[in-house]
Amino acid sequence: MYPALKSLNSDRLSNRQKVVHLLKSIETGDKEPVKYINPDKYIQHNLNAADGLAGFGALMQSLPPHSARVHTVRSFEDGNFVFTQTDYNFFGPKIGFDIFRFEDGKIVEHWDNLQETASPNPSGHTMIDGTTQIKDLDKTEANKTLVKNFITDILINGKMEKLAGYFNGDHYIQHNPNVPDQLSGLGKTLEKWAKQGITMKYDKIHQVLGEGNFVLIVSEGHLAGKHDSFYDLYRVENGKIAEHWDTIEEIPSKDNWKNQNGKF
Repeated sequence: MYPALKSLNSDRLSNRQKVVHLLKSIETGDKEPVKYINPDKYIQHNLNAADGLAGFGALMQSLPPHSARVHTVRSFEDGNFVFTQTDYNFFGPKIGFDIFRFEDGKIVEHWDNLQETASPNPSGHTMIDGTTQIKDLDKTEANKTLVKNFITDILINGKMEKLAGYFNGDHYIQHNPNVPDQLSGLGKTLEKWAKQGITMKYDKIHQVLGEGNFVLIVSEGHLAGKHDSFYDLYRVENGKIAEHWDTIEEIPSKDNWKNQNGKF
């Protein structure tokens, strides 16, 4: 995505470029991007990694040699935050969202959510395909409010009578591996799950980040009785939700955490 990064002075890179470069270094082994992390303050929310820069280094050292592959498909900036969607081979094929918080040009905090890469969904979409074009920058805050209200109304409070109002008829592109396109496809899937005793309940929104027509919502909840972290990326078009990508990761029991910062 940024082929000339190595030749650039880090002071001239945007925070977005620093993150893409850092993620790619997991694959290449390039040591330079580690300098983008504040060595005295790096708060880690990946519960499989110890806190601080040393924890990041230890996680990288634990990877089987030459096994990692990193292709960042989408990257966004929202104030001091950069968030990305990446196609990984990281202890196996995974799709991941990463969020980095910056202070004074250095990374000081990191969250992520990883899910094993799945086969295309019933409509033939993968977990990462679709448009990457960022537009409507002047509508960022309105789009963030729209998507936050959708999660709150529908997935937290269950006000299904409001569902149709968030969509343009049946036009809805879905990248969740288990759900087909169209709003009717989502409804049929939820009905099928209900008959099988599978419930999905969002309990709390932790972060709302956006750039233009893309909004990422970080939530906590339960799916099929498991305590999960939900990362949902939505594309908004003309004030309606048009497309959706996500990852769902089970939150391990606290006695298995390698840091005490929590998932969120």
